[in-house]
Parts: sequence; structure tokens; C-alpha cells
Amino acid sequence: MRLLAVTVSIGAALLIMTATPSYAAGGDAIFKKSCTGCHYTDGPAKEKTIADQLAKKGPELWYAGSKFQKDWLAAWLQNPKPIRPLKYNSLTEKNAADHPKLSAGDAAAITDFLMGLKSSEVKAGAIKPAESAQARNIYAKKAPCGGCHESSVNGKATGGKSGPSLAGASKRLNPDWIYAYLANIKAFKPVRDMPDFASVLNKKDQMSLSAYVATFE
Repeated sequence: MRLLAVTVSIGAALLIMTATPSYAAGGDAIFKKSCTGCHYTDGPAKEKTIADQLAKKGPELWYAGSKFQKDWLAAWLQNPKPIRPLKYNSLTEKNAADHPKLSAGDAAAITDFLMGLKSSEVKAGAIKPAESAQARNIYAKKAPCGGCHESSVNGKATGGKSGPSLAGASKRLNPDWIYAYLANIKAFKPVRDMPDFASVLNKKDQMSLSAYVATFE
């Protein structure tokens, strides 16, 4: 009877182990298994030429923890909706909205993994979301950001489609990352379509614009 009980116990343990959800292995393991076909997480930036950029199927994530807000990321991975109106690396093809959906457990594990990926370029507490007439003018005219990026006005999308949408930036993006990206875009994107606005906007303008974008609903 003791041998039988031990055998049953071992069998039950094995059953539990094989039934354990995939996220028990950790977000890094899930990411390597499911996500590396489109994204890379080992920074710094690898792209050196336009061909390098065009070969990518999705955005780099080596600074994801500095860029995204954790709650948004966990929710988005479970119910992904297009951030870019157009397909990645395309100026004509519509985004197919076919990013895989993850279970709550897998999304939580990958979120924890990605939030651990930080960039030293992003300094915490640099930017507080705020609107200003100066920033609205920079966004609309001096930059102008709306030529490539959508935003939401009275619940309707307006602006260009060649870049990622900025609608919902207040919940999606870390304000400090927005500023770091404007101040030193080459650290994140050595090969890019977006202009280097650090050569156009002074530090005050960069900070005002970052604070403004961080209010977008």
C-alpha cells in the first residue's frame, strides 16, 4: 500500500507539472519561444543601414521598460489593437491587426520581463504631463508631429499614418521616455524616418512637447 501511495503521489505531481501554464517558465522563456521572430530585446540598437531596418518585422524592445507603462502593456498583450495604422516598415499597406493574443498569465510574465529592460538614456521624473499653448504650437506647426502621427480629437483620429499613433499616449508611454527619445533619438533609432528634432527644438521645447504628448487620450 505504501508503494502504491508513493506511486500515486509521484503521478499526481507529474500531472501537475505537465499541466502548469507556460508562464511558469518565466517571461523571458515565453518571449524567446514566441516573440523573437519579430522583436529583439538585446540592446543597444543593432540597425546600421536602411536594409537592416527594413529587414525587421516589428519594433525593437530592448528599452521597453523605459518606454511603456506596465498596466497598459499587460492589457495590450491580452487584447492587442494596432498602434500603427500602417504595417510595420510600410507606407502603403494597412496594419493587419494580427498580433497574437496572450493569456493573462503569459501576458503578466512577459510584461514583467519587458519592464525590466531599461535604457540609461531615460531619467525618471524629468517630465510631468501638461498642456501649454507653446507645446500645442510646436506639435502642430514647428515640428509638426501631426504630419506622421495620429492623435484623437473629440474621439476622432486625425493626423498622418506613417508613424505610430499617439492617441492614448497618456496611458501607453512613459513621459520620461518621450523626452529622452526627442532629445537623443539616435540612441534608440540610429536608422529611422523620424527627423532628429534635437537639432531643431531647444531643450525647453523638447520638454514642453514631451509633456504635451503625455496628455494625449
